[in-house]
Amino acid sequence: MAEHGKKYQEVAKLIEHGKAYPVAEAIELAKKTSYSKFDGSVQVHLKMGVDPRASDQQVRGIAILPHGLGKKVRVLVFAQGEAIKIAEDAGADYAGADDLIKKVEEGWTEFDVAIATPDMMGRVGKLGKVLGRKGLMPNPKSGTVATAKDLPRVIQDARKGRVEFRLDRTGIIHAVVGKVSFEASKLQENLQSLMEAIIKAKPSGAKGQYVKTAYLSTTMGPGVRIDLKSLMAAGE
Repeated sequence: MAEHGKKYQEVAKLIEHGKAYPVAEAIELAKKTSYSKFDGSVQVHLKMGVDPRASDQQVRGIAILPHGLGKKVRVLVFAQGEAIKIAEDAGADYAGADDLIKKVEEGWTEFDVAIATPDMMGRVGKLGKVLGRKGLMPNPKSGTVATAKDLPRVIQDARKGRVEFRLDRTGIIHAVVGKVSFEASKLQENLQSLMEAIIKAKPSGAKGQYVKTAYLSTTMGPGVRIDLKSLMAAGE
């Protein structure tokens, strides 16, 4: 494994080895140790106390971050008939049926969220190879399959800063909670909304300690361990 560069090593010295910081301190430290020239993302990494192989211990859901993600979210809606106009009026960047399906089938994925009406799912299903790899496949469990009536709300949620979280194969949840340029208070409120959603999504099969460890990091920056008591209190 390649060693970290000098800049990384320099900022890493600001973090006390083995210490778990209260949420507010962890956020300030993560911002302070970000050294990228661009406005990097702030991410949280949670080691969960569940078995990713067990069907009754899956953790998955969505969180709406009150302060968004600091970027324009491009929304695509697979719909037909009147639902296309409803989606366009609600602010969708792209809305259509077979024309969009064909475009995506050819490899086009210049969007961040894909939503579909229920009557389109039969046709959208064949895009699994393209959309599935990028985590863009509309799914009822993630709230991205919506009736024409619900499209305005779902599109608005996507614009606000809709974050989908999911347990990976190693039992970890990775999620973005904003940008380094965000005020610390806004990052804290975004993190709080995410934790509320994760706690609410606790599966029936989960036993013992739900969250085992938590770290906050920025693009290219070192990880800052978060005090679990402080973190769980933020989500209650």
